[in-house]
Amino acid sequence: MAYSHEIILPNDDIPFKMFIFEGKDGNYVRKKHWHRSIEIFALFEGELEFYVDEARYSLRPGEFMLVNSNEIHSIEAPNPNRTIVVQIPLHCFSGFEKYYTDEKFIYFSHSSRLQDEEVMHLLRDMYHTYHEKPCGYELKVQGQFYMLLYILVTKYRETDVNEKVIQNSRKLDRLSQITAYMEENYREDISLESLAEIFGYSATYLSRMFRKYAKTNYKACLDDIRLEHAVKDLADTRLPIGEVVLRNGFPNSRAFVKVFKKRYGMLPKEYRRMMQPFS
Repeated sequence: MAYSHEIILPNDDIPFKMFIFEGKDGNYVRKKHWHRSIEIFALFEGELEFYVDEARYSLRPGEFMLVNSNEIHSIEAPNPNRTIVVQIPLHCFSGFEKYYTDEKFIYFSHSSRLQDEEVMHLLRDMYHTYHEKPCGYELKVQGQFYMLLYILVTKYRETDVNEKVIQNSRKLDRLSQITAYMEENYREDISLESLAEIFGYSATYLSRMFRKYAKTNYKACLDDIRLEHAVKDLADTRLPIGEVVLRNGFPNSRAFVKVFKKRYGMLPKEYRRMMQPFS
């Protein structure tokens, strides 16, 4: 089974990403993937099933799930739920390296703690403020965000991390650096050969890296990156779909529709109609 690398794009007005879980209506499965950001799912209603490095976690209302950077995970939401998701890029910890382990690694526990209630209350208030957008909302939300980081560092941070966990993370981190380059240049024609040359690998070795550690190939990864940006354009702009295709690096509309339908189970125009019902 392929592990896809997800690109996390922060909200435009805050340094992290916060949103209502896209599987809120149920009948939802997100297959195995990883990303460099730390991710929190705060469940207020319904139930969710998580698989993190093959371990299963059942989430009930009032609990949250924390996924560390570079952890391979999947999610199942068979029934409707109300879940707030916060995705925290690692660079948010820049300047706070003293909280890293000696191996330059930061890791948080998955285990439920007494602080769950405090975190849930904080996340609910953060989202409410961000959704309502009163005067000065950015300042309040970012203040609450730093309180969240404080709780994570003081209550959930692990200082004794298994060496295997660190090594697996580093392997995926190398791929993350490559995919970060792909993210910055996704509009260009990026071949496997040119990518390998930039990072000092042979094309064959780089191809093996993708298949061994991500269980996918570089082309599927590049399509995922382009799709992430194209979906944002579909939802947030009125650009013609043909222009969305070209500005996001897809060679033609046919290739875009194929990738889009495989991920979302609908045509791009149907997705836009759903996201912009009154446009």
